[in-house]
Amino acid sequence: MSIKTILVSQPKPEGDKSPYFDLADKYKLKIDFRPFIKVEGISAQEFRSQRIDFNEYTAVIMTSKNAIDHFFRIAQETRYTVPDSLKYFCISEAVALYLQKYVTYRKRKIFFGKQSIEDLMDSMKKHKGEKYLLPCTDILRDKIPETLEEHNINFTKAMLYRTVASDLSDLEDVYYDMLVFFSPGGIESLFKNFPEFKQNKTLIAAFGPTTANAVIKNNLRLDVHAPQPNAPSMTAAIENFVKESLKKK
Repeated sequence: MSIKTILVSQPKPEGDKSPYFDLADKYKLKIDFRPFIKVEGISAQEFRSQRIDFNEYTAVIMTSKNAIDHFFRIAQETRYTVPDSLKYFCISEAVALYLQKYVTYRKRKIFFGKQSIEDLMDSMKKHKGEKYLLPCTDILRDKIPETLEEHNINFTKAMLYRTVASDLSDLEDVYYDMLVFFSPGGIESLFKNFPEFKQNKTLIAAFGPTTANAVIKNNLRLDVHAPQPNAPSMTAAIENFVKESLKKK
């Protein structure tokens, strides 16, 4: 089948440059963006019910910008003064640099990996004596706590925000040739908004193994899957699929 329209379940990229825009121009596609999930912070009262005292921790593991925002929000709401001595272990440089929104970067002890929790292990093992706090969402991937436990890191999870389905009711009568998902939460949102959803000829693309598994578990057909050796990104996988469909014309 020919692909003309694609809905990407993420916010529209900022600025004028994006592989999605290049893809749309190259193959004359209409690519729309719409987040299927959104993040909501928990209340200070709900946080207190977890019986976690920030004062007990000497280091914090930041896995996302959301984690940073909600850590400092809860700190303010619970009147916890973040000490200058607190160490920050960030999953990537981009996340580490985001700390500048809240702290004087050059005056803090900040460590970061390339993009995964494994990248942080060398730094964390050099600071084995720390008591780590892991600010997280209600749907934290198992990989992160499992890796920390495997390396005997002393840590505590603090659920500070949750992922909820966006309201997509305005899309009820809108049809796209392809839907692109990046998390199991996106699939859950699809069925929460449209319980009677039938895939029929709609193509489904998924990024990452957990998202692909969620597609299959919900009895949907997985048409495009990234990353792959020949398609490290979602846009590369979609382009490969579009090329193949054009050959069959």
